[in-house]
Amino acid sequence: MNTPSLAFSKPAFRSRVVPVIVITDVAQAVPLAHALLAGGIDVMEITLRHAAGLPAIAAVARAVPAMHVGAGTVTRPQEMAQARDAGARFALSPGSSDALAQAAIDCELPFIPGAMTPSEVMHARDLGFGLVKLFPAAQAGGVAMLKALGGPLPDMKFCPTGGVSLANLPEYLQQPNVAMVGGSWLTPLDALTQGRWQDITALAAQAVAAAA
Repeated sequence: MNTPSLAFSKPAFRSRVVPVIVITDVAQAVPLAHALLAGGIDVMEITLRHAAGLPAIAAVARAVPAMHVGAGTVTRPQEMAQARDAGARFALSPGSSDALAQAAIDCELPFIPGAMTPSEVMHARDLGFGLVKLFPAAQAGGVAMLKALGGPLPDMKFCPTGGVSLANLPEYLQQPNVAMVGGSWLTPLDALTQGRWQDITALAAQAVAAAA
């Protein structure tokens, strides 16, 4: 396997809180991006769990250039090119495989592979990735697991996702090996479906304050 040309260890976005979003209506994407930006968050992970995911990424990439939009739940190699072509600036996965990593490298798309065990983290490092998504973070051991991984793997950075909330994100972000956290609490389904963008702006602002 080729060495990644874009090891995703220093993201271009400022926010250390990454909203993980399932969009079912493309019309939600652009106002959601503006709402998050208004609250101080300049990154969003739109997952590919729904058919609206790729069109939503394209809509944000086209209409809101200040937003760093990424593709989440990328689990098949062919999805890397689809995400890149839609305008995603990076991709994330709940896991990884050699084929998935190679697809990211071939597409020159910054990629955060998922890992849950030390062996998976070491494999990601062997492939050239310095930042991995600890998923599901709560089930993997949360902060205790991150502390344990920091000893033998001090050069690796993590984006814990799964079980992260406003209440515990400060503790996660205090860990020296945590670059950012991911969470779905920032974009509750009822606020999305009802277009309550001011509520999402308020949640984003809370998260930014908690992460400071």
